[in-house]
Amino acid sequence: MNEPGAERGAVSFKDVKIFRALILGELEKGQSQFQALCFATRLHHNEIIPSEAMAKLRQKNPRAVRQAEEVRGLEQMHMDVTVNFSQGGLLSPHLRNVCAEAADAIYTRQEDVRFWLEQGVDSFVFEALPKASEQMLLPRCGQVGDRGEPCVCRYGLSLAWYPCVLKYCHGRDRPTPYKCGIRSCQKSYSFDFYVPQRQLCLWDEDP
Repeated sequence: MNEPGAERGAVSFKDVKIFRALILGELEKGQSQFQALCFATRLHHNEIIPSEAMAKLRQKNPRAVRQAEEVRGLEQMHMDVTVNFSQGGLLSPHLRNVCAEAADAIYTRQEDVRFWLEQGVDSFVFEALPKASEQMLLPRCGQVGDRGEPCVCRYGLSLAWYPCVLKYCHGRDRPTPYKCGIRSCQKSYSFDFYVPQRQLCLWDEDP
C-alpha cells in the first residue's frame, strides 16, 4: 500500500493509495513466471497514520513480528476503470514505479475517479471498462472453461499489519492526552474487475 507525503499538485498525493500484487505462475501449465496487478483507490482522511507522525514515534523492538490489535472487516471493491500507465504520474508520482510490472492491469473505481476529477486530475488518465450492466452478464472467471473468453476476475488480499490509529496516553503531570504509540490493524480486500480473457485470471478457481 502506498501513502506518500508529497506537496499538493493537481491532486494531493495523500488522496491515493496503491495496492500491488505479484501472482506467481505455474510454469508446468505454461504460465509466465508471475503476473502483476495494481489497484488504486482513494485514501480517506484518518484511514492510515501519516508518515510524519510515524517518524516521530519510536517503537520498541522494531524487528519483532507483531500481531494486529484490531481486525477490520472485509472491503469488497468493484473496479470498473483502468489507469493509463503512461499518464499515471499525474495521479501519483509513485504509480509508475510501483506498478511498472502491471502497466496493463492498473484498476480503480468510478467513484474514486469522480473525486480525483473534481480535484483537477485530467480525465485522459483513466479509461473506462465495459459498463457495470454489461459486466453483470459476464460469469466469474472460475466458471469459464475457455481461456479466451471475457469474465469477471476476483482477487483477494489481506494486510496482516498496518499502522491505523495513534494511541494517546494520560499522564499525571499532563493536563491533556499525548501521543504515545501506534495502534495496528488488519484488513482484507476483495477486488472484482473485468478481464478480456480468462487466461488473465487463472488463479480464480472459485465459483
